[in-house]
Amino acid sequence: MLTFYHAPNSRSTSVKQLILELGISDQIKTVEVDIPRQDGTGARDAANPHPEGKVPYLTDGEDTIRERAAIVLYLTDRFPQAGLGPVVGDPKRGRYLSWLAWYQGVFEPVVILDWAKVKHPAVFASLRDYDTALARLDEVLSQQPYLLGQDYSAADLFCASPFAWFGDALPATPAIKAWVARCMDRDSVRMTGER
Repeated sequence: MLTFYHAPNSRSTSVKQLILELGISDQIKTVEVDIPRQDGTGARDAANPHPEGKVPYLTDGEDTIRERAAIVLYLTDRFPQAGLGPVVGDPKRGRYLSWLAWYQGVFEPVVILDWAKVKHPAVFASLRDYDTALARLDEVLSQQPYLLGQDYSAADLFCASPFAWFGDALPATPAIKAWVARCMDRDSVRMTGER
């Protein structure tokens, strides 16, 4: 059986929402664990098998999956009937994979570095800056309601998550704000009750 290790109001919240979107809550055991928090609360939990004590973490028998992009891809591939991730051969598959990788490898680091006020030429040369990343989202979302077109996908759930977390503290364009509102106006968000 799949086991999902989760800490409320953390990065794993988006995976909890994805599980609800996929309609597979009855097929996954959720184990709530503690994690060290930025404000100094929390601690590493012995019940959490993640090698770094983080969440989310997913086990599937002997297999283990960590990092949100990998978990999102694993679950949408494993449960394709929900239609939240284009399958191999779908003409949107490449864009879907690109958004997942872009979020994990570019956007989240840029958001964190911008929030922490870290500025360095090496960061800007490799990842660019927050305004450049925002422009990338805006150029797509000014033309269509979701990252892959007319339909909501796990890429939207994933990429909208920092805007939900930081709220108005994270600058966004009108098109991005409208997209985030659409992404947050879902039963999975309401059922989770977390940000």
